[in-house]
Amino acid sequence: MIYIYALLSTVIVSLVSLIGVFSLSVKEEFIRKYIFLFVSLAVGALLGDAFIHLIPESFEELANGTLIGLLVIVGLLLFFVLEKFLHWHHHEDDIAENHIHPVGKLVLFSDGVHNFIDGIIIGVSFLISVPVGIATTLAVILHEIPQEIGDFGVLLHAGYSRRKALWFNFLSALMAVLGTLVAFILGEAGENLITWILPLAAGGFIYIAVADLIPELQKTKIVEHSFVQFLALALGVVLMVALTFLE
Repeated sequence: MIYIYALLSTVIVSLVSLIGVFSLSVKEEFIRKYIFLFVSLAVGALLGDAFIHLIPESFEELANGTLIGLLVIVGLLLFFVLEKFLHWHHHEDDIAENHIHPVGKLVLFSDGVHNFIDGIIIGVSFLISVPVGIATTLAVILHEIPQEIGDFGVLLHAGYSRRKALWFNFLSALMAVLGTLVAFILGEAGENLITWILPLAAGGFIYIAVADLIPELQKTKIVEHSFVQFLALALGVVLMVALTFLE
């Protein structure tokens, strides 16, 4: 029953990625006009998640600042190399890719890694006890909502249609199910895996926010839009800070 509860929980968490379904009833011109708000929210959520959740959790597990710093840098460099590869592929296959910006695939990959970590955490929590597993699932759901909204906006910004953005975001979210299965297979060793993946994921989130998304926001020159951008970015960070009180 513990395995069933855990898998059901990760499926529910994965369904949060479909929050963008509400956009299907909204005119596309309206969404495209205000897409910068979603991108700004994504920047705040990514940076907040990296610096307020992932890196502090890494310190709790590793207690070695130098090692954690190196792993964060490795995460940054891994995503730098990955984006280089995606840019080369994008350049060679422009027509087939329908002009989808590589940042879309980068976000899907990073979110997949993050969801995989969440799945392991949920699986390990249920192995401890059902109440702990349920509490962890609720925390993950609350944590995912602002990030999934931001990710959906980034995918639209990258050139995906709304339906494709929803579908690919959902497939990425299903990595949580795989993470839970891995947690069951590894048992306590699953916690050790999380310890090493957390700072790598943090580096990836920082790279996407700083190297890809913030430069896009800088293209906006209108003062009013820039102010709203800052508010949306700050909201993403504040939401991540608020979630620390629920953990």
